[in-house]
Amino acid sequence: MQPVDVFRGEGPIVLGVPHSGTHVPAEIWDKLNATGQKLADTDWHVDRLYSDLLPGATMVRANFHRYVIDANRDPEGVSLYPGQNTTTLCPTTDFDGRPIYLEGQEPGVAEIEARRLSWHAPYHAALLAELERVRAKHGVAILYDCHSIRSVVPFLFEGTLPDFNTGTNNGATCAPAIEAAVYERTKAAEDYTCVLNGRFKGGWTTRHYGRPDEGFHAVQMELAQKTHLATEDTPFAYDEEKAERLRHHLKNILGALQDLAPALAEQDKKTPGSER
Repeated sequence: MQPVDVFRGEGPIVLGVPHSGTHVPAEIWDKLNATGQKLADTDWHVDRLYSDLLPGATMVRANFHRYVIDANRDPEGVSLYPGQNTTTLCPTTDFDGRPIYLEGQEPGVAEIEARRLSWHAPYHAALLAELERVRAKHGVAILYDCHSIRSVVPFLFEGTLPDFNTGTNNGATCAPAIEAAVYERTKAAEDYTCVLNGRFKGGWTTRHYGRPDEGFHAVQMELAQKTHLATEDTPFAYDEEKAERLRHHLKNILGALQDLAPALAEQDKKTPGSER
């Protein structure tokens, strides 16, 4: 199993999909307990949800499961949410705080580094290559990082998560026009709830690549899984009717970002000190 698939487009949008993969190598699978082998914390069907949504968009999809290694965590293991419950670079618990490994089978330092080199690093090498290619072509690259999670996870947050959770690290990872375009369209989506920079402000991917002064803009979208799954538990089935309704709004969001790209590139050219 190759770590990453790239579906290349010629437009200014790059879709990052770090958590929809379900591949777990046999030597890791055999160390997981029954809770871990359920793979409940997958971003179920997110790649399908965004597939063919916007002509010209590039998708970079991790094929490995986040229990192998989390492609949206700092490779140095630094927490992005100090003081809040979260999972680590190589998780040892699920989103409910329950152990996912058989006793004594958790990965050590050497194994974590081996997993980083085999899985995490290739995903980010591919993502960076696509962002650089797109920026070279358009003068700007917009990374839209695609995520989903159960709407009720008491270990991670109180109450019920809004349907659309837009994260820009409080505006640091993208131009204000991008943040506004995404958030305004989530607010306008009838019968959906939304929040900007709530519990999910953008993970390591968004914060690492979001450098608007260099022409790289990034935004994370965390969707509540009830928006497109028949149930947020086994078998985590894709609900065609729900998904098509949601895809209409996602397409509007991505289309708005694509329309913004030329103006952002032109603005960047006029910025003093710009080398592009």
